[in-house]
Amino acid sequence: MSKRDYYEVLGVSRDASKEEIKKAYRKMAIKYHPDKNPDDKEAENKFKEAAESYEVLSDDTKRQRYDQFGHDGVKGSGGFGGGGMSMDDIFSSFGDIFGDAFGFGDFGGFGGFGGGRSRQRVNKGSNIRIRVKLTLQEMVNGVEKKVKVKKYTECKTCSGSGAKNGAFSTCNTCNGSGRVTRVSNTFLGQMQTTGACPTCGGEGKIIKDKCTTCYGEGIVKDEEVISIKIPAGVTEGMQLNVNGKGNAARRGGIPGDLMVVIEEEENEDFIRDGNDLIYNLYIGMPDAILGTTAEIPTVESKVKIKIDPGTQSGKILRLRNKGIPQVNGYGRGDMLVQINVWMPEKISREERKIIEKLKESDNFKPQPKKKEKSIFERMRDYFG
Repeated sequence: MSKRDYYEVLGVSRDASKEEIKKAYRKMAIKYHPDKNPDDKEAENKFKEAAESYEVLSDDTKRQRYDQFGHDGVKGSGGFGGGGMSMDDIFSSFGDIFGDAFGFGDFGGFGGFGGGRSRQRVNKGSNIRIRVKLTLQEMVNGVEKKVKVKKYTECKTCSGSGAKNGAFSTCNTCNGSGRVTRVSNTFLGQMQTTGACPTCGGEGKIIKDKCTTCYGEGIVKDEEVISIKIPAGVTEGMQLNVNGKGNAARRGGIPGDLMVVIEEEENEDFIRDGNDLIYNLYIGMPDAILGTTAEIPTVESKVKIKIDPGTQSGKILRLRNKGIPQVNGYGRGDMLVQINVWMPEKISREERKIIEKLKESDNFKPQPKKKEKSIFERMRDYFG
């Protein structure tokens, strides 16, 4: 949804603490709450924009990814960044930040402008973390992987409700709202607080007859094959979140996320240095002296490079844009080809005679480069 800077949305600095971010979000959530601004589309959008910003900046992992890569770093990470959550999801995830956590329940302490909304408890499934190994080619080009994950899934017998034949009754304690209001006496006077109903656990309903497959939980242990789209340019240790593919929640709640940690398989040809690739090319002494062409691999195809006559061992050739792309799609690393002149460990009698003859030539003796004169020395020579 939002493409504005998340820090700008909440009005906090980039080094703001989690508590400062939380307070800033609560302030905006109260200001633009839809019950306080009925039929105001602009206020609703700002309310969602603030929730999206808080969802990313309140999570250490997502905040780090956002600081490093911007909005592209949290694409597909679940929550509001993917634009898939409704207003009910926002209240179920963050309602307590401006509700019970501050002692005011459903905005009761602010004149009840949340009173019209029934905030029943929504169960949340736990997240699952897995590791996926990728080849260098897969990391460069991106890939879609199918992985089998052991997890809690929705019970097919009761469709996740936990009830046999879908039979529920309304909770008599909270009358189906999932919330109960308590009034307590304090030195400041009477204080009204609202919390989850202790009878139904905040769900507003009670199962009449439990499902015999999941015993009323609505979830069972199973396996699921999940397709994961991995973008080009990922690195070792990077974590990708797949929204809603974690453990299913009890009785039809919101499923958790699948967190995918990237591991890199060792490559025989290349050494990775950030977004650059290093390739060691070995050539013989005659080729180093006379010059040659060599065909070398890249992550996409093979290319030919020219080796100039007199190339010294250790020289590095740079092939622009032949490395690894940035994960956000902007720019690409280079490929660095290091020339190594290979020397034979054993030689024949005839080869020895040739080399000994070459050894006598001054051209095959090390010729140290002359030290260039400094600009002051050149000026002194010029002006005498």
